[in-house]
Amino acid sequence: MFVFITGASSGIGEALARQYAAQGATLGLVGRRKDALDALAASLPGGHGVGPADGADQVRATHQAYGKHRTYALDVRDRDALHAAATDFLSVGGQVDIVIANAGISVGTLTEEMEDFDAFKTVIDTNLVAMVSTFEPFIAGMKARRAGQLVGIASVAGIRGLPGAGAYSASKAAVIAYCESVRNELVHYGIRVSTVAPGYIRTPLTAHNPYRMPFLMEPDVFADKAARAIARGTRYTVIPWQMGVVARLLRLLPAVVYDHFASKAPRKPRASRPS
Repeated sequence: MFVFITGASSGIGEALARQYAAQGATLGLVGRRKDALDALAASLPGGHGVGPADGADQVRATHQAYGKHRTYALDVRDRDALHAAATDFLSVGGQVDIVIANAGISVGTLTEEMEDFDAFKTVIDTNLVAMVSTFEPFIAGMKARRAGQLVGIASVAGIRGLPGAGAYSASKAAVIAYCESVRNELVHYGIRVSTVAPGYIRTPLTAHNPYRMPFLMEPDVFADKAARAIARGTRYTVIPWQMGVVARLLRLLPAVVYDHFASKAPRKPRASRPS
């Protein structure tokens, strides 16, 4: 099994990498931090041995082979670099079975704050637009084989708009709708598209949230449940299941009721730019 994962240097992406490596998969790991990616790849089953991958100078990214795994240090907003990494990983086995677009960032934003515009754009470009760039290179091969699976990592934050998190909520709501569109575009080609919406997972992304996080889940537990859902071909799932219940209730709340409570909710800290 060949699996390509973005945002693999920490958090959910790292946990998914460990989960699939334990299943014997060959991994293509994408992230911004080369040191973290390389340490992860070297620690995985099948990751012993290190050396520059063939054709590394043709890839617009730091590109390394660790045993049967490959790492690609790049910013997913760089479409050319991301496509080059995908092309290289496809050359390893000739096909990729699962593509997981997990890369994402979160930072508080306020529309009235002019300096937040760049942060807003960065969140949208990373969480949504880069997902399109991640899937693009793999679809033709999956169509030809009439097999393969695309996985988009969304969030319960995409169910209803959260105050102070306009960029993040908008990006994840768009991911949910986008994956649904792609699923129905590709269903007749034998390609499965799954949307996985995490609740609160203990990762660097949630570490600085200044509020209580109900049903907080460890990343390895999430990765196990997510991998099982992906293997089943689940179209859409919220993990943990308790947050799935909350998500369904949120969808049913009339706007006036939701607004009453949401307007008083604590907010994620703003930053001049996402870290």
